[in-house]
Amino acid sequence: MRRIITYIYDHPHWPHFQWNQKLSQLLAEVRHQQGRLMGRMESLGFDLQIEATLRMLTLDVVTTSEIEGQILNTDQVRSSICRRLGIDRVGLVPADRNVDGIVEVMLDATQNYKAPLTKKRLFGWHAALFPTGYSGMYQIKVGKWRNHQKGPMQVVSGPLGREHIHFEAPDASRLNPEMKVFFDWFNSPSDLDPVIKSAIAHLWFITIHPFDDGNGRLARAIADMQLARSDSSKRRFYSMSAQIKKERKIYYKILEQTQKGTLDITVWLDWYLSCLCRALLGTEQTLMGIIHKAHFWNTHRTQPVNARQQLVLNKLLDGFEGKLTSSKWAKIAKCSQDTALRDIQDLIDHGLLIKESTGGRSTSYALKQPTKYLDS
Repeated sequence: MRRIITYIYDHPHWPHFQWNQKLSQLLAEVRHQQGRLMGRMESLGFDLQIEATLRMLTLDVVTTSEIEGQILNTDQVRSSICRRLGIDRVGLVPADRNVDGIVEVMLDATQNYKAPLTKKRLFGWHAALFPTGYSGMYQIKVGKWRNHQKGPMQVVSGPLGREHIHFEAPDASRLNPEMKVFFDWFNSPSDLDPVIKSAIAHLWFITIHPFDDGNGRLARAIADMQLARSDSSKRRFYSMSAQIKKERKIYYKILEQTQKGTLDITVWLDWYLSCLCRALLGTEQTLMGIIHKAHFWNTHRTQPVNARQQLVLNKLLDGFEGKLTSSKWAKIAKCSQDTALRDIQDLIDHGLLIKESTGGRSTSYALKQPTKYLDS
């Protein structure tokens, strides 16, 4: 009886992917942008590299969770990363268990990128994502492959009774052999370009969909691990997840299209490489922000600044959302309104802050803009 082909994994030659070699020009552009960015960051010096890595890891953790609809506290993410990397920063805050969990996964993937990806390691990542054993209100199998008990694993959208099935994962009975093949391929040296390997790993893992939940975040962590291998660096100066979040609709559309298609994954690779290229080019704004921050502190290095002032100034330099008022200052710095006003006035007197023109009860404050930036 002829086998019915519904999804990419139903093809008899699965998982022997194919693609058009015309992608080589796009791949060359990605590799050029990677090299250019790494070279630029190396020229900035150690402290700025640490700051860039901290910003990008924070962005990566926050956005990979947002893609799945989970909103994390950015300050908690940043603090969790700082503690785990031994980075000394003012104003670190306690982090929830779910924040620490995804941070641990992303750091293990990118900082220990040379280590093999194993079943035990992947189970540890999954357990870290779900420290309570629950996904929302639902208990899930943690640190174990999914099973048959809940029926087929499906990606579904739409209201109850009018659901649309975007994808149905392979039967749970296939998971052990499927993942063994995946691990062997991922850990084996090959002539395949590591960036292409990152794109395939992302698609392959999320198609197998081996867990009850968390497959998207783990697929992106595995892809980031392979990108770290392509850079030969623990330092992360760009965020693929941040770019995927910007392109989330097309990401899901092309993923579904590929999973329902043939073993020719040219369309997926073309989008992935293009998305990565845009992520690399988009780092320019972050880079300028880091240079601006370094220039600000270099300009005011002789100015005595207390810990509260340093904390709030850094928040402004990192892109504080909304208007900074004395009440917000007091809340951020955990001090009284009177102390906040004294801190603010001191910075105005020394030319670090300016009072904005709104006045009255809504008086707000902003950084005094520098007249020039460091050379980039």
